[in-house]
Amino acid sequence: MEIWHNPRCGKSRTAKAALDAADPSHTVRRYLDEPPSAAELDEVLTKLDRQPWEITRLKEPVAKELGLADKPKDRAAWIAVLVANPVLIERPIIVTDDGRAYVARTPEALDEALS
Repeated sequence: MEIWHNPRCGKSRTAKAALDAADPSHTVRRYLDEPPSAAELDEVLTKLDRQPWEITRLKEPVAKELGLADKPKDRAAWIAVLVANPVLIERPIIVTDDGRAYVARTPEALDEALS
């Protein structure tokens, strides 16, 4: 199991603590320091059954600078933006060993990821 983690985020810290308790052998990926490649992000988006604009933090200053709210919904272009600006990726994301993925921001999503 892997968590895309930002230690400065409260929801990410909560998810990591739950994951630490449930699966001590998991991998922690500090995705701001080690951004996903376009292929990795595309794969996780497929597992999430979401589009990149659905996991983009549009309130971040860089999102406003890039005009993302008005950007055409082109999957490849949005993935490129997220890879170049990983701070825009919603967190935490948990990828399970059986191929599922979750944006584990809510207790319900976290529980589902850990079940």
